[in-house]
Amino acid sequence: MPTIVEKIFQSHSKDRVDPGEIIWLDLDVRTARDFGGPNVVKHLRKHYNSDYLADPQKTFFTFDLSVPAKTIKYAVNQQVCRDFAKETGTGVFDVDQGIGTHVLMEKGLVLPGSTAVGTDSHYNILGAVGAFGQGMGDTDIAFAFRAGRTWFEVPETMKITVTGQHSATARDTTFAVMRELGSKGALGKAMEYYGDAIDSLDLAGRITLASQTTEMGGIIGFIPPDKRVLDFLRERSGREANPVLADADANYVTETEIDVNGLEPLVATPPSPTSVKPVSEVGKVEIDTVFIGSCTNGRFEDIEAAARVLKGHRVKKGVTLKITPATREVWIKVIRSGVIDILMDAGGVVLTNAGCGGCAEGMCGLVGEGEIEVSTTNRNYPNKQGPGKIYLASPETAAASAILGRIATKEEVGQ
Repeated sequence: MPTIVEKIFQSHSKDRVDPGEIIWLDLDVRTARDFGGPNVVKHLRKHYNSDYLADPQKTFFTFDLSVPAKTIKYAVNQQVCRDFAKETGTGVFDVDQGIGTHVLMEKGLVLPGSTAVGTDSHYNILGAVGAFGQGMGDTDIAFAFRAGRTWFEVPETMKITVTGQHSATARDTTFAVMRELGSKGALGKAMEYYGDAIDSLDLAGRITLASQTTEMGGIIGFIPPDKRVLDFLRERSGREANPVLADADANYVTETEIDVNGLEPLVATPPSPTSVKPVSEVGKVEIDTVFIGSCTNGRFEDIEAAARVLKGHRVKKGVTLKITPATREVWIKVIRSGVIDILMDAGGVVLTNAGCGGCAEGMCGLVGEGEIEVSTTNRNYPNKQGPGKIYLASPETAAASAILGRIATKEEVGQ
C-alpha cells in the first residue's frame, strides 16, 4: 500500500509509481534563487529560444542569499533574474521577502500534496507542511521551468516514530533523530514522522525538523500536517488544504522508534551536523560569537524563544550575538511584538533585512580563523561559514551561550 511520497507522485504522474521506478513528475511550483538563478536563465536562453516557461504563474525567483546584494556578483545575478522575469512574467520574491522556501509557505503557494523544485539544497523543508520539495542543479531547474515537470526516481520510505515527552526544544528533538540516524541513515529515502513528540511540534518546530533531512541523506521528510498547520495554509492560500496520508498498511523499508523521554539540551559538534552530544558532555567550551537564524531556526517562535532567555541579561563582553529573521513577515513581528527591544537591550546585532544569514556567505554570521561560534544554522562543515569552528544548537542554547560566553543551557542562566 502507498506511502505519502507514492501518493503525491501518483497524483502528479501518469507513470507507474513504485520504489525504484523513474517517472515523469508534474510540478506545481518551480523556483530559482539569486545564486543559481542566472545560470538557469543562461541555460534557458541557450537551449529554448524564446519559449522559456511552461507556466509563468507557477514559476518564481527568490532572493535570499545576499539581500540586498552585498557584492557586485550578487547584484549582477539578481538583476539578470529581474530582467528575465520582466520579459517572461515570472514572479519575483525580491530582496525584501526572505528565505524562499519559507515565503512559499507563508504565501500559501505550497499545500499538502504539492510538488515543488528549486535551486536550494534544503528545498525538502517543504515536508514540514506535507508537500514534496526537492533541490536540484541549475540545468535541471531550467528544464523544469521550460517543461513544468521533471524526472524522478521514486524513493523507498522509512517510518520514524518519536515517542515521549520532554522540556527540550524542537531543535533538540531534531538532534535526537540525527544522533540516531547519522549522516547516511536516511540515504536516498523519503521519511515519515509520527509520535507524540512530533504531534506536539508547531509549524516552526516542524520546519526545524524537516530542514535537517538533507544532513541525514534523505530525499524528503514528511510531517503529516495537523489542524494548526492546515488552518495556517487555508488562511494563507485561500484554498482548501487537505493532508496526504499514508495508508495504514503502507510499505516501509525500515521502521525506527526513538524515545526522547527526559531529553536534555543537545549540540552538534564540529565538523558534522550529526555529531550530536548533550551540552553536559561537551565541557566548558569558550566561544566568540553566536548566530540565530537560517531556514532551520529563523522563525518568530525561534527568535522569541531566544529573547526569553536573553531578557534581563547582557551578552558577555567580547562575545557577539547576531540575529537574522527568516522572512519579512517574521522581521515585522519581531519589531511589533517588542522582541527587538529585548534583543537590542541584551547587546544583540539584528540584521536589517530577512534572509539566510551566515549560511549564505552573503550576510552576517560568518566566522574567522580560530573563531568559535554557536549557531542555529543547519550545517557546521569546515568552511561552511568560514574557517572557524561551529557548534550547532537550539535558539535557547545559543542565547544562553551568548550570555555566559561558553556553550551553556538556559537552565544555567536561571531559565
